[in-house]
Amino acid sequence: MTEYIPIEKILKESDIISSIETENQVKTLSDTESNHLQAEKLTESETKRRKEEMTKIRCCSFRPDWFVKDGLGITCSTITYFLIIFAEFVVVGVILLPGFPGSAWSFVHAILFSAMSFLAASSHLRAMTTNPGTIPRGNFTDENVKNLGLKAGDVVVRCTRCECIKTDRAHHCSTCKRCVKKMDHHCPWINNCVGETNQKYFVLFTFYIMAISAYAMILSIQYIFQCSDKDWKDCAYFSPPTTIIFIVFLIFEGLLFGLFTLVMFCTQINSVIYDETGIEHLKKESREKNGTWKDRLKETFGGDFGVVWFSPFAASTSNSRKRTEYSYYDV
Repeated sequence: MTEYIPIEKILKESDIISSIETENQVKTLSDTESNHLQAEKLTESETKRRKEEMTKIRCCSFRPDWFVKDGLGITCSTITYFLIIFAEFVVVGVILLPGFPGSAWSFVHAILFSAMSFLAASSHLRAMTTNPGTIPRGNFTDENVKNLGLKAGDVVVRCTRCECIKTDRAHHCSTCKRCVKKMDHHCPWINNCVGETNQKYFVLFTFYIMAISAYAMILSIQYIFQCSDKDWKDCAYFSPPTTIIFIVFLIFEGLLFGLFTLVMFCTQINSVIYDETGIEHLKKESREKNGTWKDRLKETFGGDFGVVWFSPFAASTSNSRKRTEYSYYDV
């Protein structure tokens, strides 16, 4: 749930608490010298605790091992890697491997398909283990609210479930149990939310899965025609029935996931170009858009068009900025 709190109310409560704390400190310091020493120790302890908390948040913002412990997501992610490995086995081991000695093209296709499968798996791994842009839990404090620099009449938005300062376009994910900046949706296939800092990797994942699905179906159909002309003699290391079963499953997998990722890829590209997340589209929320569609593509994929756009090892501009800029309240 979301709560809208006037800034005046927070500042007023903060001033009352500060005055009470000041009176208590004066009374305590005037009692005895031992109490004075105890107060100093408490102050030092509080300072140490805050430094440790800030260090922890700072480390978390740079930590690459973000992982959501969700049973459905872990299952779907495992199935994804299994399907990629299965496609690699059938294409290289069943379709292309028998033609290695006599066909250089078989070797070329094997390298290309393996490279694309590796990029698909790498994109999935980056999308799954990259923090999508979560807001730290419990950062709704008087100090952090004051640091926002808000004026009288402004309203602070608080998420009542993770007790954080909810920024514009942020939404709470019940699976990740965090508020995510520019959240598009939660995808069980990557066991993570698609948000501000990992959208590029999700787009690349859908693109490479779509590409290897089409590639695998083309090679499978071509293979069927070639083997039919030879009556399946010297066509595979496996028996004809076993080979046909492998090919049928591969074509079914390629058709199913190829169409699914094609739809997701087009949806995500549309989201980037029009600067509208999936949640905003469903809620029909209207907002002022910043920059041109070219600027948004550069922001998401990392600079001017080039090889870096297709690399899951290069961060987006928003992700790079998140890693270099740091604030305690992270808003």
